[in-house]
Amino acid sequence: MKISSIRKFKKLDQQTVFLRVDFNVPLAAGKIKEDYKIRAGLASLEFLLARGARLLVATHLGEPSGRQPALSTKPLAARLKTLLKRPVKFSPEAIGPKVLAAAKKIKPGEVLMLENLRFYPGEYANDAVFAKALAAPADIYVNDAFAVCHRAQASVSAIKKYLPSYAGLLLEQEIGALNKVLKPRKPLVVIMGGAKVATKAPLISKLYPAASQILIGGALANNFFSFQKWETGKSLVDKGSAASIAKFYKGKKLVPKIILPPDVVVKTAGGEARVKAPAAVKSTEKILDIGPKTISLYADYIKKAQTLVWNGPFGKFEENSFKHGTLAIARLIASRSSGRAYGVVGGGETVEALKLTKMAEYVDWISTAGGAMLSYLGGDKLPGLKGIIKN
Repeated sequence: MKISSIRKFKKLDQQTVFLRVDFNVPLAAGKIKEDYKIRAGLASLEFLLARGARLLVATHLGEPSGRQPALSTKPLAARLKTLLKRPVKFSPEAIGPKVLAAAKKIKPGEVLMLENLRFYPGEYANDAVFAKALAAPADIYVNDAFAVCHRAQASVSAIKKYLPSYAGLLLEQEIGALNKVLKPRKPLVVIMGGAKVATKAPLISKLYPAASQILIGGALANNFFSFQKWETGKSLVDKGSAASIAKFYKGKKLVPKIILPPDVVVKTAGGEARVKAPAAVKSTEKILDIGPKTISLYADYIKKAQTLVWNGPFGKFEENSFKHGTLAIARLIASRSSGRAYGVVGGGETVEALKLTKMAEYVDWISTAGGAMLSYLGGDKLPGLKGIIKN
């Protein structure tokens, strides 16, 4: 695999770089609640600025339809200024004459942050005219937004028609980390939770041959229970999942390696938390966590692993009564990583749960991506990587 890394571009001095980042951070009343994604992207900015590049920094924020002042990237420019400890100018537009004029005024080593790319319909549509307008002020394009590389959108796909294109340092690291999962030290143990069967099933199939075990939890497990005709009550179940789940059964028997929870924690009709066997769930109950037998069983597998990859929480960890399973799994993965095994964790809620353990620093790689991570590991061709990464 060859990556067209920005490290290979020799003369960045005086170059105007369109740097696509993923600074899609949570906001509340115009203030940034958590800036992990911004900090993760700093290495590329500092690398380019230290070499005298002029930076046009562009990101999406949320999923707006048209202009929404609450989703302006202006607060991101302010935070970036603080983190970089240098001036960061802000453009209330992402394309057009004003951007062209502002880009000409920035000096080598300076930053201009553009307005939210998704304020423009052309971004969603991967529109060539919009992409050309984005590219107009720049000499080269750098993609450092791995988390949106599975999206065929103008700032990660069509723009590459108009500028020489390179991978940023974070994107390069993401690919390197995930490739270690695709060619793992064995045993490889895959921990899969969450709810989206359509995105998780291809990944399970892709990693199945190399995996020693695939540990299933969260709402994903509910779909397996439902397929077996067990009562799932008020639990979250994807009604269209049967065809995807059926691939993991031979007749009525689950294929080897895929491990389902032997017990779960439900919320009863009275609001109590109760441990039950999956087959004993009542129609009035809701599965919201894995039980102690499952934690113990999964711990045995995790402790023997040489490579670990985790995506998707194992319950409603936001509630105290139902956080124990997810946090126990998170602690196990963190304690096994950094030496004894190579641990990779990805997905917004998954990373959020990991951080609650105060052990995130021990995990070898925490991906900034959710869907893109699943797509890449599942073998999909990512539009954002085309022309930047060659097999």
